[in-house]
Order: sequence, then C-alpha cells, then structure tokens
Amino acid sequence: MTSPSVIIIGAGPAGLASAGQLREKGISFIILEKGQGVAQCWRDHYDRLHLHTVKELSHLPGEDFSDDYDRYVHKTDLVRYYEEYATKRDIKPLFGKTVVDIEKTGEQWQVMCEDGSNYQAPAVIISAGMNRVPFRPHYQNEEDFTGEILHSHDYQNPAPYKGKRVLVVGMGNSGAEIALDLCEHGVETAISVRGPVNIVPREVLGNPTQVTALKIGKLPHWLGDALGLVVRKFTVGDLPKYGIELPAISPAKQLRETGQTPVIDLGTLDYIRSGELKVLPGIEEYTINSIVFSNGEEQRFDTVILATGFRASLNEWLHLDNEHFDQRQLPRKPIGSGPYEGLYFLGYNNYAPGGGLGIIRQDVFPIVEAIEERMAVGN
Repeated sequence: MTSPSVIIIGAGPAGLASAGQLREKGISFIILEKGQGVAQCWRDHYDRLHLHTVKELSHLPGEDFSDDYDRYVHKTDLVRYYEEYATKRDIKPLFGKTVVDIEKTGEQWQVMCEDGSNYQAPAVIISAGMNRVPFRPHYQNEEDFTGEILHSHDYQNPAPYKGKRVLVVGMGNSGAEIALDLCEHGVETAISVRGPVNIVPREVLGNPTQVTALKIGKLPHWLGDALGLVVRKFTVGDLPKYGIELPAISPAKQLRETGQTPVIDLGTLDYIRSGELKVLPGIEEYTINSIVFSNGEEQRFDTVILATGFRASLNEWLHLDNEHFDQRQLPRKPIGSGPYEGLYFLGYNNYAPGGGLGIIRQDVFPIVEAIEERMAVGN
C-alpha cells in the first residue's frame, strides 16, 4: 500500500502536465500508466500522424517546443518531447499499471490495479484520456465476412493493404486521415459516412484554422457561428453532391454543444472530389465477401477499418451520476464535487475551442491550485 498526496492515472500529456505542476508545488505524487512508456497512446497511433494543432498552442506548461520541431509536430517528435519533459522534471511513472477500480474509503481514494497492487491518496487526478478504449460497433452477419476487420487503433500504415480493396468506416479525423494515407499510396479505398460531417481545412491562406477558431470564439456566439458557416462554405464547398452531408450548425457550435470535434481536412476532400475516394453510406450488413449499404448498394471489400472512435469509459472505474457527468459520460467540471470530491479530471473538456492539448494546459492550473488549497485545509 503506497500513500502519496496525489495519484495520477495516465502518463500522457495530461498526466505529465499534472505531475510537472505538482513537482513545482512540492506535492508528492505517483503516476500509474498501463503502457511501457510516457505518452503510450501517441506511440501506438498510425505512422503518419502529426498534431492538427500548431506547436505554439500545443506545448505543456513551462516547456515550449523548440525551433527544430515542425509547426505540426509528428508523433515521433511529440513522444521525444514528452520524454524530455518527464526527464527534466524527474517524473518517473510506474509502468504496466492497468487501473481496474477507483473507490473512496473514508477520506482516501483507493486505486486498484490489475496486477493486484493497491494505492491510496486523498486526491486522484484522472488523466487517462478521451481515447482510452476503442469503440467497436458490430454489424449484422459480420461473423460471415471472410475479409479482415480491424479498428483504426490497429492501423499503422498502408503497406499491408497494397492490392486490396479497403473500406474505412467513419469520417472523423482518424478515418479521414487513414483514408488519405491509403489513397496517397495507391490503395483502392472507399469511406463509409453515416451522417452529416463538419469539415474545416487545417489552414486557410496559410493561417491555421485553430488560431482563427480561437479568435472567432471570442465573438458573441451568434456572430461567430454565422462567420463559421460562411468560412465553411467558401473553404469546403458543395459536398452533398459527393455524398457528404454538412450539418446545419457551424463547427464551433457543434463543438460547444456536443463536444464533437470537426474534421480537419489534410487533403482527403481532394481525393473525394476527384472520385479516387468513393463515399458510401452507412453499413446495413455483411455478406461472405462484401458489404451491403443502407442505400441497397453492395460492394466487395478485402479489409474493413473501423474508424469508429474511442471512449473514455470512466464508468469502468466509477459510478457516474447525471449531475456530475454528461450524456457522453464525461465530467461536467474538471474538479470533482459531492461524491467525487478529491477527484480531478484533466483532458476531458472536449467542448472548448483550441485543441485538447491547449485545454490541458489551461485546466491543469486550477486543478493543482484546488489540490493545494485542499491540502492546506486538511493540515
């Protein structure tokens, strides 16, 4: 039984940001990480992945990216940055620690791990990420399909799919970029898009969309949303004729009300417009070697890549009530209260503009300040 002042769950960017600030305050902590290195999730992502946000707005507290990093940092360089951040601050996570349960006993929170180890502290920062558990839907008769079905979590690069027909299911950021990756390497690819999708270019006339979104976000919502729709019209154009419906609401309003991030286009739309990437509707069912779509069309595919997203799945650790958690089972506030007092949630605010990494940097300060104040009262 180990009893630090704070237990941090997850050694990704949120966990490292938390540890860095706790170190500055002289507050003892341990980090429990299920992987074998910091930022394990980033290590596991597909090979071509870069940040969609600019490095100036994506760094951890107190550690800007140096000039040798690209504007949109590649995942390998990002992992190097996180490793250096941990080394400089003497942050040494406990690796191979898969959390299975969190419960409160008296004034202490107990964190139980799969290997039987048990840790307790008066404060726990949950920073395991929005993308902790791959979400894998199941379709009618998929057990009859003789091709390969995998989640985007298991996709690395186009090499295994040369000479095959591939269907990417879902047009979030991962689905759009994986489809682009396949098309750029000559793999015959289609993408299944079930509903409306908000899409924005990564840059407009050399200006990062992220920076523009932050500026628009300072305007009254009615004005910012109207401008967002105008910008979308002139940058994305008429997509319904290619099989992609656009939501009636702006990207900013969608993010604000649903927590759903718009797709950042890196070139996927060019392949859709050229006809090289065919857009198909949602899946109805599988056959032995083909897929039937909701419009009745049937096509043969060798491989299906389910870019169907991830879940935070905090319900695997905690009982979640409706007062403190929203319809997506995400915490309504980063600082827990009521039955969740002593719990802190960093990296789960998906409703604000600026990108997840920028929001982590914004939210970590009030979290650590609240922990510091709570410890002072307890003493």
